[in-house]
Amino acid sequence: QVQLVESGGGLVQPGGSLRLSCAASGFAFNYNAMGWFRQAPGKEREGVLCISSGHSITYYADSVKGRFTISRDNGKNTVYLQMNSLKPEDTAVYYCARVGSSSCAGGPVYWGQGTQVTVSS
Repeated sequence: QVQLVESGGGLVQPGGSLRLSCAASGFAFNYNAMGWFRQAPGKEREGVLCISSGHSITYYADSVKGRFTISRDNGKNTVYLQMNSLKPEDTAVYYCARVGSSSCAGGPVYWGQGTQVTVSS
């Protein structure tokens, strides 16, 4: 069965960095785009970044451009979200998602359980 397990969240000061990981299993990881989404308290879930099977990157959120990057290691069935220059407004539960196609044009079809990121001094 499909499993997506996020890790790497935590508490970080403004301006700090975190790297989230998402270990995937139960499907053909190499052939799926993968995305990161987030949901802040009281807000709807929003897309952050997506990486296609061919490693093309799509930004869903302009607010993270220049600060966040996404990468994948097909040998480890893992997708990463590197977050730099974190701001308090980045505080959210971050979710990894399997996209329903090889490109980021598809929507998320399976979610991980989420990992909390809190940016605060």
